[in-house]
Amino acid sequence: MDFGALPERLAHVRAEIARRQAAAGRTGPVTLVAVTKGFGVDAVEAALAAGVTDLGENRVQEALQKLDAPPLAGRRVAWHLIGHLQRNKAKHVAGRFALVHSLDSVALADELDRRAAAHGATQRVLLQVNMAGEAQKSGCTPAEASSLARHVAAQPHLALEGLMTIAPFTDDEDVQRRTFRGLRALRDALQQEEGLWLPTLSMGMSADYGTAVEEGATVIRLGTVLFGPRTTERAGEETVERERGGGEDPA
Repeated sequence: MDFGALPERLAHVRAEIARRQAAAGRTGPVTLVAVTKGFGVDAVEAALAAGVTDLGENRVQEALQKLDAPPLAGRRVAWHLIGHLQRNKAKHVAGRFALVHSLDSVALADELDRRAAAHGATQRVLLQVNMAGEAQKSGCTPAEASSLARHVAAQPHLALEGLMTIAPFTDDEDVQRRTFRGLRALRDALQQEEGLWLPTLSMGMSADYGTAVEEGATVIRLGTVLFGPRTTERAGEETVERERGGGEDPA
């Protein structure tokens, strides 16, 4: 595929981030995670050439194929796992990803901790919270977040850094804003009540990242707005992925 428009798209996104931050009176860095799921290694190479250093994947198998691709050997890449993680895949994840955005249960936390220990690593993680209560999506409930955060923070080989959420797939900006504002409020409450330091809010994708930035996102996960639409076949799969709790929007 031709990714020649990527530098221009990146510039537009960065300008929009600055505009939204200024409008909301916010400052501080926003990490842009370029989501390459559904695209090949050429998309990764194009992103790196354009100055992107943080890349995201939803599926463990697809991610590992890219991590191990010869053209990427020795390249400076921070890989983010943003999709739902099953316990039986934790062994492939611990110690290989800079940040796991989708920790959502005690059982998964225990497995990731065990696997990270085996690698002599500390795995950085975010709690995925299902703020909108959508039955088809992964993530703990807001009510479960406090006890889960305490458990994760107590694991010796996990580093809890913040929270992640996915807003409902809607054009209603009020719904998006309530979701993102709710995650920020939950983070603030956890910091105050549990004595945790949770600087990272991973929220906002191609269709809603501007609103997320206004509400305090420190990480946004962008795919189609950078790389263009995926193929029709893949787009159908991505719609299902998002409904199950995948971390970036369908094409």
